[in-house]
Amino acid sequence: MGRSRHSVLAAAVTVVCAVTLLGAPGTAFARALPEPTPPAAPAPSASPSASPSVTLPPDKDLQAVRAKLDKLYHDAAVATDAYNLAAEKTKKQSAEITDLNQKIAEGQLTLDGLRDRAGAAARAQYRTGGLPPEVQLMLGNDPQDFFEGAGRVLQSQRATKSLIEETARAQQDLKLYADDAADHLHLLEAGRKAKAAAKKRIKERIKEAEQLEARLEKRQRERLAELERQASDRAQSAWLGTGILDELDGKASAAGRRAVEFATAQLGKPYEWGAEGPGTYDCSGLTSQAWAAAGRPVPRTSQQQWKRLRHVDINDMRPGDLIIYFGDASHVGMYVGDGTIVHAPRPGRTVTLAGAGSMPILGVVRPDTD
Repeated sequence: MGRSRHSVLAAAVTVVCAVTLLGAPGTAFARALPEPTPPAAPAPSASPSASPSVTLPPDKDLQAVRAKLDKLYHDAAVATDAYNLAAEKTKKQSAEITDLNQKIAEGQLTLDGLRDRAGAAARAQYRTGGLPPEVQLMLGNDPQDFFEGAGRVLQSQRATKSLIEETARAQQDLKLYADDAADHLHLLEAGRKAKAAAKKRIKERIKEAEQLEARLEKRQRERLAELERQASDRAQSAWLGTGILDELDGKASAAGRRAVEFATAQLGKPYEWGAEGPGTYDCSGLTSQAWAAAGRPVPRTSQQQWKRLRHVDINDMRPGDLIIYFGDASHVGMYVGDGTIVHAPRPGRTVTLAGAGSMPILGVVRPDTD
């Protein structure tokens, strides 16, 4: 009986252990069962600015994307310079046309006055009957009166001749002013067309660049920014590696200090093409306004600054000088010392400090001369 009870208890313990083992997670029995299929993840929704047919480029292609963006923004900078130049010419032509219109109005008044004088002389001659001098002598009672009258007639003839010549000159001047105004109107219209064409190119390039950047994921945009920083750092390091800072010991002029103070006071303000402040700037808008604030006006565009300002050797560069970048002079920054510039880089960026050698240098110009 005791053995029978012991056998039953042993069998019961064996059953309980077996049930416990089969119910335990992570056992070989559990792994033998088929794995449940996970539910399919919902497809990510497309970004509003991304085209459904466009695939995001892999990281290995980001260098090509950066090169494309650089070209687009460079093209926009070139178009911005063309826009600014056309705007400057349009402003100048408008002012000259206004001046010519004033001269035309004054010339017309002068001509009207001369015609009034000519009419008065004609009426005076009519009152004398327009008789020849010898007839007036025969009919006159007093020869002395005749000779005095003849003198007056001679003076009148001379005055009439002078009046005719003056009237002819006034008419000629009026015609020249009118022709000049017509030429200026033609140039003004051409400038407006150039300005509109440049504006269109700027908007197209910036829109294309923004669309390209919008197709990138956040991690790709961050990596793209890092690639850009690395390229700038390499260029700056190479420039500094020439020992250029050992050569740069020029001191800023009083006007140069004022220009640097103005430019650096704009740090953090957004870039906007065609802008000259006070809230936004493009690259040459910043430099031209800085030097205007220093009392030394300079040309509006980077290309005109390169053409018309005095060139100096880069080893003689001093704070306040303007560094012109790229072979087409499409960008400009102001040297502030210690190998640094202040500039308005491009759309989507703000006025900032950067390495003077972080971009290809075309040359250096100096707005003020000693």
